Amino acid sequence: MSFETLIVEHRGAVSWLYLNRPTVLNAVGKHGMVELRQAFTDLRDRKETRVIVFSGKGRAFCAGADLTAKPDPEAEPSDEPTFLDLATAMEEVLLSIKKPILAAVNGIACGGGLEMAMMCDFIIACRSAKIGDAHANFGLMPGGGASVRLPRIVGVNRARYMMYTGDLFTAEEMAKAGLVTVLTEDDALERDTQAIAEKIAAKSPLGIGRMKTLINDGMDIPAAHAIRMEKLMVQNHFHSFDASEGGRAFEEKRKPQFKGY
Repeated sequence: MSFETLIVEHRGAVSWLYLNRPTVLNAVGKHGMVELRQAFTDLRDRKETRVIVFSGKGRAFCAGADLTAKPDPEAEPSDEPTFLDLATAMEEVLLSIKKPILAAVNGIACGGGLEMAMMCDFIIACRSAKIGDAHANFGLMPGGGASVRLPRIVGVNRARYMMYTGDLFTAEEMAKAGLVTVLTEDDALERDTQAIAEKIAAKSPLGIGRMKTLINDGMDIPAAHAIRMEKLMVQNHFHSFDASEGGRAFEEKRKPQFKGY
């Protein structure tokens, strides 16, 4: 399927999804949110895709919502979905994906761009990237989870500083804060990200998906409950083909061929 605001490329078991509005720093409007929801749905359901990389074209990952598309305060009430409605629908699909999703931050990531990056499993960024919340600079506030996710990643006080000032920070600063997991040279972002994605894609998609579920669900419940969930999940996982294949491959001193069931 072709898109107006996105580019999708498949590189083996790794699929790249690019925001493609470089002239506006990949700002996302209502149509872009509709396309993102469809693209993530397609990649979620594509059997050949084991890892998704989310990135941007040009000098930005994403500068957030397209502020040029302002609502008309004098317009008649409408049943049409709002930008927040469409963004929420996109987020629900993204968060439903059990496959790993890596954010490859190639430039500016702020506002909703930062929020979408934090929806991914982890962030890989090039050294020249600039990252921040930025909502306060425009009299706005986050609606894509920054007030919840950012404090949990970088700590409450650092999140307050980032959100209240609206400042942009270097990728190196954000790596030290724990927001950026892998830091690359500018000309190596795609190469290094592809290598990491391929390493993950070679693992059991069933096992990785179950790990992702346990990590995500375990963040919001008491530790003892989360550990009980883990024990139940691993007991079930022992009966899977992939778990058996991993053991056989180890005994036979060969590379395992995981199938995802």
